[in-house]
Amino acid sequence: MTLTDATVDRYLTFFRAAEALKDTMRSGHTSQGRRESTAEHSWRLCLMALTLAPELEGVDVARLIALLIVHDLGEAISGDIPAPEQTGDKTAEERRDLLTLLAPLPEASRARILAFWDEYNAMATPEARLAKGLDRLETVLQHSQGDNPPQFDIGFNLGYGRAQTDAHPLIAALRAPVDAETERLARERAR
Repeated sequence: MTLTDATVDRYLTFFRAAEALKDTMRSGHTSQGRRESTAEHSWRLCLMALTLAPELEGVDVARLIALLIVHDLGEAISGDIPAPEQTGDKTAEERRDLLTLLAPLPEASRARILAFWDEYNAMATPEARLAKGLDRLETVLQHSQGDNPPQFDIGFNLGYGRAQTDAHPLIAALRAPVDAETERLARERAR
């Protein structure tokens, strides 16, 4: 297949815009105390899916990874809003931002990425439900291992995303020790 110069430019325009995810900071911090980016969060989600693949019987892992790659793409425009601070319909705003980000792409690529994003948010498939659970697990894991500032509400994570992580036995099993660590950290902060 030979791409026209205009099509090449459309792809590169999108890739350049998506680079903003590297600078889109989340509320959690790394174990070294640096705020994590949305790109780093998405990368570790994909690593989790790839690593857990042998345990995910009946799951299309390639589809799961695609969902994880696109689930926060809209944050390249307006950034991340931490769960405790969310008001209104974050999903609608993020979808609008995603459409803006996808605008330069050829129609087929734009429609494919948007379909993955919609599938993830609707939790319409086993892969989407698993992606939501992994997303919540990665967040609470990062918060439990990160060197977060003193005002960080670590206790919020004990209830955060519970329905999504409990929906799959593997994710629930992985979450249990993370919750134990979170409880320990919350007790320490309360002292």
